[in-house]
Amino acid sequence: MNTTGILAAPRRRVRPGPYIRIVAGVVFCFIFLFPLLWMFLTSLKEQRDIFTMPPTLFFTPTLESYVTYLQRPDIWRRLVNTVIVAVGSGIVSVIAGGMAGYALARIKLRGARTIGLLIILSRGVPPIALAVPMFLVARKLGLTDKHITLILAYCTFLIPYVMWLMRGFFLALPKELEESAMLDGCSRFGAFFKIIVPISLPGLLSTMIFSMILAWEELLFALVLTNRKASTIPVAIQGIAGDTINGANWGALTAVGTITVIPVIIFALIVQKWLIQGLADGATKG
Repeated sequence: MNTTGILAAPRRRVRPGPYIRIVAGVVFCFIFLFPLLWMFLTSLKEQRDIFTMPPTLFFTPTLESYVTYLQRPDIWRRLVNTVIVAVGSGIVSVIAGGMAGYALARIKLRGARTIGLLIILSRGVPPIALAVPMFLVARKLGLTDKHITLILAYCTFLIPYVMWLMRGFFLALPKELEESAMLDGCSRFGAFFKIIVPISLPGLLSTMIFSMILAWEELLFALVLTNRKASTIPVAIQGIAGDTINGANWGALTAVGTITVIPVIIFALIVQKWLIQGLADGATKG
């Protein structure tokens, strides 16, 4: 009697779906990260290697571009300015946008939906249409080339973004939380700061992180409203890109670009726990 067919274990069918998703994820990650990798590799090349045709991945690395531009004091000053402006605008926009989002989510106002739509539609206004009037007002008040001017300018496009994100978080929270606190003697502000803010802290942190990243990379307002004292890193990159008398200095561009991107990557890695938690809470609650 042939028992081979009886004793043989059934073969499990291999489903290609998970492997296809993994391969697709790797391919898309490579596509999105390749420009950053190429920028970093270019920053390590000498000028003659940068213009080699066809481009090569094998070269003798050098830190000449980094050494040349890190020795310039304006790069460090602009990096500090970028940190000050990004953190300041992120904090101010989260405070103002969070309170505005809570008002739209909880307080019954006539025309609240229209007000919210008008605020979010302000994001569609071309930035140059706001930059020139801001410059004229700042010059009239003697506030040109100041950190506070740039922070307030960034808040004009960050606050609508924060407001609508936080409105979704607040709508997902049960109203009974504030109502029970107000029955115990809390005011509306007390219930907001003592009950709602601690619960929504992951959402506030993730929104502030995105706001800081948006402020970190902004160029137009920094170019129009600053000159030397409050100038940021994107302005330095634009200045290098605009100096094309002897040809584009790609080594300097990619070196300063890498210096600009590295702090954002490090910051994102440090706060990824709160960022992922905030995004997950927003997805499940919204």
